[in-house]
Amino acid sequence: MIFEPGQRIVFIGDSITDCGRRDVAAPYGDGYMSLVRAFVTAARPELGLSWVNRGVSGDTVRDLAARWQADVLDQRPDWLSVKIGINDVWRFFENRHGEAVPLDEYTETLRTLLATTVEHTGCRLILADPYVIESDRDEPQYAMTRDYAAAVAVLAKDFGALHVPVQAAFDRVLASTTPADWADDRIHPNLAGHAVIARAFLDVIG
Repeated sequence: MIFEPGQRIVFIGDSITDCGRRDVAAPYGDGYMSLVRAFVTAARPELGLSWVNRGVSGDTVRDLAARWQADVLDQRPDWLSVKIGINDVWRFFENRHGEAVPLDEYTETLRTLLATTVEHTGCRLILADPYVIESDRDEPQYAMTRDYAAAVAVLAKDFGALHVPVQAAFDRVLASTTPADWADDRIHPNLAGHAVIARAFLDVIG
């Protein structure tokens, strides 16, 4: 287990992290973050960990940058988990190009945010891939998402962060299933889909 007694773990991201944490499923949401918290708490209740969910539906890395001070730096995390990039890519395929975030901007914005956080809080980082639940490896959105996930892997190496390979986790389960088994729209998982993400996290954090 990577966590130490009394530590504060902050999760930030888009709708996959949000999952109703601001309303019907406050304060943790009913997605992968809540599952990770539940399993870690059940396994190591004596640690007395503090958990914070700062996911916001629809966010891109630009939106994260706009709220980073209040939702990350002011939270003083010991561990920060960042999972962002789905909307940065998806907007290209929804004909919302002004809201889409090109790969170079995505990478440099995220790099700056991570560097600022480490400098100001000294926290450790957990970086999780964006993904699309798609069996066709040549499908355009899958191909683009793979590039953004590769950028996350590079950032994880550069920062000495833990890397959660979410796209690879879905690729494995899709070897014997269909995308519709995990999500209606290839993006927003059902409970089993969130369990795939949570399991990928648990495999990394121990």
